[in-house]
Amino acid sequence: MLLLAGCQTTQISHQKTEEVPEKTVQAHRPSADTEVAVSQSSPAQPVIMQPDLPQDQSDLWQRISMQFSLPIPQNKSVQRYRNWYLKHPQHLITVAKRATPFLYLITTKIEKRHLPLELALLPVVESSFDAFAYSHGRAAGLWQFVPSTGKRYGLQQNFWYDGRRDVNAATDAALNYLTYLNKKFKGDWFHAIAAYNSGSGRVDRAIKKNRKKGKPIDFFSLDLPKETSSYVPKLLALVDVMNNRDKYGLKIPHIENKPFLQLINPKEQLDLAVAAQYADISVRELQSYNPAYNQWATAPDGPYKLLLPIDKINHFNHSLAQNRGKGIKLIHYKIRSGDTLNTIARKYKTTSQIIQNVNGLPDNLIRAGQYLMIPTSAKGKETYVLSLNNRLKKIQSTPRGQYRLFHTVRSGDSLWSIAKKYKISHTSLAKWNGMSPRDPLKVGKKLVVWKKSSSGAIIRPLYYKVRSGDTLSGIASKFRIKTSDIIKWNDLTKHKYIHPGRKLKLFVDVTKVST
Repeated sequence: MLLLAGCQTTQISHQKTEEVPEKTVQAHRPSADTEVAVSQSSPAQPVIMQPDLPQDQSDLWQRISMQFSLPIPQNKSVQRYRNWYLKHPQHLITVAKRATPFLYLITTKIEKRHLPLELALLPVVESSFDAFAYSHGRAAGLWQFVPSTGKRYGLQQNFWYDGRRDVNAATDAALNYLTYLNKKFKGDWFHAIAAYNSGSGRVDRAIKKNRKKGKPIDFFSLDLPKETSSYVPKLLALVDVMNNRDKYGLKIPHIENKPFLQLINPKEQLDLAVAAQYADISVRELQSYNPAYNQWATAPDGPYKLLLPIDKINHFNHSLAQNRGKGIKLIHYKIRSGDTLNTIARKYKTTSQIIQNVNGLPDNLIRAGQYLMIPTSAKGKETYVLSLNNRLKKIQSTPRGQYRLFHTVRSGDSLWSIAKKYKISHTSLAKWNGMSPRDPLKVGKKLVVWKKSSSGAIIRPLYYKVRSGDTLSGIASKFRIKTSDIIKWNDLTKHKYIHPGRKLKLFVDVTKVST
């Protein structure tokens, strides 16, 4: 499955083409306003009906495929990916289900710009249409923007919101970027699409290198990284397969050719649980349409926009009108001695800047005895199942070995140094924690470390019930483990008293201990 997981994960050997295809071919899109001329002098002559327009189709896939315009060359790499898609129809079924809410929105945006409709399939290659996708190259969302390119095209990225996962905003940004690349490469869509994957500079250098040597400069003749040399063939193979579904006997789930989601702007910050209630849908469903919101609410200073099912818009608007200004829960917090804005913000899963803004504070100075208004979630954190923290928790809890440790990042730590300490791969460590190997580490961040048995050890988890008189050091000695490991495994602090009856989770080498 990694073969098709996205732009940052696939590397296949570069293959030269046997036949250099022509480049950009303009798509023929009949106008909806086209009229059929009928002879008035021959009333008995049958009227020639206008062929069905793409917009008239009942299946959105058919609307898209009727407007494909790029040539499909006879090329070994294209054939290889075509064969892969045909041998793995379940992949396309999964992709189709993920695409269902968003594909109409993407298609209409491409049509309005008169761009090739092949671009509607690019999120399949990039992210398998997973709006929460995150690659080892730090690329996020359907269109797999890296942080720097996302910012260049106006996609904000902060504690509350990551525009790279905002399907509406990221689609606009991707089409802006692709339009720029197409213009830069003088209308050659193969070059433009390759540059979307690896950067325009790399493709430009490959073209100049071939020109200097007197070689052809078509995409298939360029010396590009393996990932990029596979990227365009992967898209072209997909285009061919989707355009010939009946011929290949593929049963791709039908997607209705009509809008499913509508973008609305409440013009105020909303708790996602409250917004879901307004729309009469679950929090999970709302988050699945709006994956850009990292936390439990839309961003305090915007954006506030939400994609909602069209049949829920009236219900949402009516509820919003009845409850203006009540979309966020505020609590009164009395400042205690030793409190800082940072500690208060961490306690309530917000930021010190937000607390400052809500309370009109000019700086970080606060005094014990004062009261603050703190924005907080209306529901428990488990309600927001697709929040950044809950998605990370799910990733970290996925078993990757026989027992699990936790490492709290300290000043000077790096993924490489932590991995070396635990004798594991730094790329595995990143994967276990939903990160890219290039991601920076923050002091205090808790990382999960999975370990396998070694040197004949057989590690098994067990639960030990604390008895009267037990101490952490005594339990550690009994099971031949470290006190510090017990603390990590059970989220204890060194000075926390353990009560009789409490169950502690331990990972024990059963070859050394008789239980």
